[in-house]
Amino acid sequence: MTAPLSWFTKSFAELTTVELYEILQLRQAVFVVEQTCPYLDADGADDQAYHLYARSEDGAIVAYARLFLPTEQAPHSRIGRVISAGTVRRQGLGRELMRRAITWCEEQAPHTPIRLGAQVYLRKFYQDFGFTEISAEYLEDDIPHVDMERRS
Repeated sequence: MTAPLSWFTKSFAELTTVELYEILQLRQAVFVVEQTCPYLDADGADDQAYHLYARSEDGAIVAYARLFLPTEQAPHSRIGRVISAGTVRRQGLGRELMRRAITWCEEQAPHTPIRLGAQVYLRKFYQDFGFTEISAEYLEDDIPHVDMERRS
């Protein structure tokens, strides 16, 4: 990215309605429209997550990830809904987003594994960050995925 970005990490309660709308709009533009995958993006989990996102100089949200802290039922952090806007792809923003997501998870829950469900075609991208496969391939919303984990 050549233009400076502003980064934010907020709980659901800290998001304004405008921020939430912009996040949902970006997620739907990419995951539902661009990937032609009709699925329920508003899955009821956003209120339990932290929302990491970047705004460009013009104010648009151009990168986003949903972050979950460990719970008794899931004793690992989780990164999901990793996305960058089509207008900024292939500029290293996805890598910066993942670096920030991993750092946040490690700071909030040290010595805890981090998991994610990766679209199979992005397997190498996540391996570059130390994630290894922990499941067989499976279909999620008709897209091949694999679960991956990064040990602290």
